[in-house]
Order: sequence, then structure tokens, then C-alpha cells
Amino acid sequence: MTAGALPARVLVLGLGYAGQHVAALLQSLGVACSGKVRDVDVAPEVIRDAEAVLCTVPPDEDGDPVLGLLTAELRESPALRWVGYLSSTAVYADRDGGWVDEQSDADAVDETARRRLLAERQWRALARDKGIASSVFRLPGLYGRGRNALVQLAEGRARHVLKPGLVFNRLHVEDLATAVVAAMRRAEPEALYLPCDDEAAAPQAVLAYAAALGGFEMPPAVAWDDPSLSPALRRFYAGCKRIDSRGTREALQWAPRFATYREGLQDAFRG
Repeated sequence: MTAGALPARVLVLGLGYAGQHVAALLQSLGVACSGKVRDVDVAPEVIRDAEAVLCTVPPDEDGDPVLGLLTAELRESPALRWVGYLSSTAVYADRDGGWVDEQSDADAVDETARRRLLAERQWRALARDKGIASSVFRLPGLYGRGRNALVQLAEGRARHVLKPGLVFNRLHVEDLATAVVAAMRRAEPEALYLPCDDEAAAPQAVLAYAAALGGFEMPPAVAWDDPSLSPALRRFYAGCKRIDSRGTREALQWAPRFATYREGLQDAFRG
């Protein structure tokens, strides 16, 4: 891999929602892309031939479960030049509506953040030991066709949760894919990216827009700390931070095609 060029062969570990979209974009660009869905039994020749590896697998208590099984093969791979890991902005503690960027301290102390940060360190250590490029992507909530508020409303799963002042950034899954491809082209050592949309919005605003767009009734409102909500959901709504992605955009020469949830939901509705 040379600067500006895409790898010829990419291995995506975890072909879930994000992984499938990244793989599809790479294939459309002429890259030979293979991947695994759940298990991590990857043929040795696939690892040996991959010039880039992207991991989308969630961490466990020991960090990245993939590296627990494939570290030796990845270390010995003669072709590997870049590794990427999809992490989360959950590594940042509550900012009470304030901003985080690439220079912000990853200061969350809950178990989710601990696992994510451990997995990040493990992938960076692998890349450092091999002397290759690496990229960590700390992501907000992903959405797109097949996974959005319209689908939740249609299936009766939407929750109308209220917390005064609460806003989130989001990222369309197709914009994630273009950011990953841009990072592969750049191939910088120990890079950190925070791709996101242009507007941190309240969850009820997104839900109301989807309801109007699709002709759905809004579900009954529930306070974010209502005991009827699961502990995990209450934790999710407890923090509030905005993402400043200007550094990521400048470094990657990237901008989201779906600038806000409105454009993303309109595309989902048409699709």
C-alpha cells in the first residue's frame, strides 16, 4: 500500500451492519474483500494475503476476542499494512452537552468504556509492533436503511424517551464506510477519527420527524429515568455530549453525505 492507494485485499472481521456496508463499498471500488460474520475461524491464506484488516467485533472482558485467537497469524502476516478498529464514543464520559474531539480524554470509567479502550490498545499495539498503520474510529450511533427510527416505529419498537437538553450525534452507515475507505487511503500510524453528522439532535426530534415522514403515531413519552426502562437504556440516556469532527474531516478530506438525520431518514423512506 502506498499513500493514496487502496489495499488490494481487505479482511473484514465481523460482517454485521457496519461491516457489510464497508465491504460493499470496497468491492464496488474493485478491492477484493472477504470477511467473517460471527465466528473467527479464518483461513490462514486469507490472513496472509490481506493488506488491510478491519475489526467490527464488539469487545468482551478481555478486550478484542478476535485478537485473542488471531494475534499470532496477524503478527506473522507478510502482506498486512493497515489495521482498523470500530470503537465507540462511549469511551468519553458525560460532558453535560459539551464537546469532545480527537484530543479529548477518553475518561469514561464504566465497563463498556473499559472494554472498548482495552481493545483499542490491543490493535494499536499490534500495529506498533509490526510497524504498520492503524486507525481507531470512535463512533456515535449508526443508522441507515434497515436500521432507523422508521423501522422501529413500523415494528412497534420505538421508545419516546424524554430528557431535557439531551442531544446525540449520529452517523449514517454509508458515511462510515466512506470514512473507513478514506482512512485506508491515508494509512497513518495510530490515527484516531471521530466521524459524525453535522447536527447533535434530541432523540424525540428524530422520532417525531420519522413519525411525520412515515405517517406513524408517536409512542407515549417516557422519562429517561423511568423504572420501566431497562438499566442499560437508562445508562444510555444518562450522558450528553456533542462530537466535534472537524479534525477528522480535515485529516481524511471527508464529509458526511447525510449531513443530518433528516437526509438519512428521507433516504431510508425512499428506500
